Amino acid sequence: MSTIPQGGWGLKVAGAFGLVFGLLTIFSGGTALFGDEAARAAVGNAVPFVLWFNFIAGFFYVLAGLGLLLKRRLAVWLSIAIAVATALVLAAFGLHVAGGGLYEMRTVGAMLLRTAVWASIAAVSWRSTRP
Repeated sequence: MSTIPQGGWGLKVAGAFGLVFGLLTIFSGGTALFGDEAARAAVGNAVPFVLWFNFIAGFFYVLAGLGLLLKRRLAVWLSIAIAVATALVLAAFGLHVAGGGLYEMRTVGAMLLRTAVWASIAAVSWRSTRP
């Protein structure tokens, strides 16, 4: 497995942030999907495909974060894939909203945040592979 020869503190911060973000995502998504009745009711008009995507993506966030901390080149590509997939789900969510589907405003903010976070992590990790 090839490693990234350089990649100082920026790569470490991106990896640590991705790892923590992933653990928090798994926890919150798992609570929303598998929690008790009160926890499921608290999510309101959650959009199921967004909720499931975020929960499953959380595991990939953890893998990417660990990979970046270990300077694994594959983690750079995983970070890019996460950013692209998140942007695509954001677009699908936008179509859902435009079509009159029920949603929570906090989902708009959360998806914009996730897209920005992973676009940033992907950019930092990509730059670390360049001489």
